[in-house]
Amino acid sequence: MTLVKDAPPALRKARSAAPAVRRRGRRENLAGYLFMSPWIAGFLLLTAGPMAASLYFAFTDYNLFTSPRWIGFGNFTRMFDDPRWQKSVEVTAKYVVIGTPLKLLLALGVALLLAQSRRGQAFYRAAFYAPSLIGASVSVGFVWRAMFSDGAVVDQGMSVFGVHVGGWVGNPDWILYCLVALTVWQFGAPMVIFLAGLKQVPKELYEAAAMDGAGPLRRFWNITLPMISPVLFFNVLLETIHSFQIFGSAYVVSNTSCGPADATLVYTCYLYQQGFKNAQMGFASAMAWMLLLAVALVTAVLFWSQKKWVHYENDTEDTR
Repeated sequence: MTLVKDAPPALRKARSAAPAVRRRGRRENLAGYLFMSPWIAGFLLLTAGPMAASLYFAFTDYNLFTSPRWIGFGNFTRMFDDPRWQKSVEVTAKYVVIGTPLKLLLALGVALLLAQSRRGQAFYRAAFYAPSLIGASVSVGFVWRAMFSDGAVVDQGMSVFGVHVGGWVGNPDWILYCLVALTVWQFGAPMVIFLAGLKQVPKELYEAAAMDGAGPLRRFWNITLPMISPVLFFNVLLETIHSFQIFGSAYVVSNTSCGPADATLVYTCYLYQQGFKNAQMGFASAMAWMLLLAVALVTAVLFWSQKKWVHYENDTEDTR
């Protein structure tokens, strides 16, 4: 008590105010949690809860009508022995490997054109971005199927050049490329991101390179690509993950059958068939977690590889 009485007035005042400060801090924290409670409840009920349930179902034999029966890794071993599952992996990998690079190349090419000052630039940007807003809708899937059907506009256009396919939708050798064309058509979102990255490249670098006699291709390879490599990495990562998740376009364009001869049997389409058509929810849950692991592995490989081709501004400063 003597120490408290002998303490300076400012210290005694701070000590007496400490409980009030703690109470005010608790009230502020409580208010923050109350404002966050809708999101927390939604996350627990709509995301974390279903994920935990699907993880449990992945190790059970569950058909939606009877109680889950624990079978351990039975669904996973069955998965690797299933020829249709192997087909879905093959189709999805082919779609990702072909569709993602083509989409990014077109997005970068159009972004390079739109980065130059020209009349009507805002209109062209909006026009090229519009397909990204409507491309995932069911109505566009129906339109796309009609365009690529036998005798439709695309088939007639190819016939002019002597190419007779008989419609992409009904041809197992061509229907997957119909889906690739649809995803490439939706290049607006990565294009906008590329545009933002191109705007950050200093013009002085291009002027110095031009004075040294560097041509357009050399300036693009030695200046543009290294400077926008973080943006390029972001687009590659985002579009790769998005390609693994393709479902709506494949389901609609193939008329809910996942294509003739399973030509468009992408992974999520087969997962849907097993879970909601065949009521094999345990097997479908195991497929979902296998897809998550595959996407995580691809993401880890991309992050590992970025050290060799992505150049950040901080890396340049550290080397000076």
